[in-house]
Amino acid sequence: VAALEAMGVEVEGRGFRGIHYLDGRREVRAAFSAAPGLGVRRTHLHAALARRAAELGVKTVTGKITRVEQNRDGVQAAGLRARWLVAADGLHSPLRRSLGLDLPARGPRRYGQRRHYRIEPWTDFVEVHWSGAGEAYVTPVAGDLIGVAILSSVRRGYDEHLRGFPGLNRRLRGPAVTPVRGAGPLRQAVRARRAGRVLLVGDAAGYVDALTGEGVSLAVRSAELLVRCLAEDRPEDYDGAWLRLSRTHRLLTGALVQAARRPVTARLVVPAAHRLPGLFTGIVRILA
Repeated sequence: VAALEAMGVEVEGRGFRGIHYLDGRREVRAAFSAAPGLGVRRTHLHAALARRAAELGVKTVTGKITRVEQNRDGVQAAGLRARWLVAADGLHSPLRRSLGLDLPARGPRRYGQRRHYRIEPWTDFVEVHWSGAGEAYVTPVAGDLIGVAILSSVRRGYDEHLRGFPGLNRRLRGPAVTPVRGAGPLRQAVRARRAGRVLLVGDAAGYVDALTGEGVSLAVRSAELLVRCLAEDRPEDYDGAWLRLSRTHRLLTGALVQAARRPVTARLVVPAAHRLPGLFTGIVRILA
């Protein structure tokens, strides 16, 4: 949120004060120590970023990159030539794959599904409902709208997943207002974030899981880092800097994913956080 404000990006959303874990029997909350978070629909965030880019005179060209050619002086793609190409083409980045930067991901293959409900948020926290088969995330995104995302390694439909969270399911009265959208597998292992004059940023640069909700934050912060490396003519420093920037996120998210992958350990997450609220609060604040 602070990074968006620093760029002059004004985006509509709904503030939230922290994270709330629940499993139907126990619960624990952790409030952020500094500023609140902001729940935002992706479409609104995209529009706000596009508006700010236009205000700054950024030229936008619509097209598709099918081939990249580069040499020591520059890179050419989609009929354009430049000194650098920054690939921000998503979780399953075609450019990353074409450059041979993909690595086989180990561990469970987790998937995400989400939809929105026209309901006034009942809390100013992001709720994370845990079960042995996955997690459901309830995020306020407007005064009359919530987003409900489900992450799991179990392949089944959204409504079937939702029945695994009876307390949450009872609250979701009325029909959803958006269709189910999905993504996965979420974990993306990457050999490096640079190949010559092409550099990866955002989800294309590597991804652990959506469990801690840090994807947009890391994308914005790593984009700032990438631009600094290029402006100072130090592109070779970007990969190491990215690894340092994301280390805490990767370690903590990876540990939670390991716990979530087995029903027995997944059911221990909320009881453990409930017993150790200081530790839970510390982890939430570190990630925030």
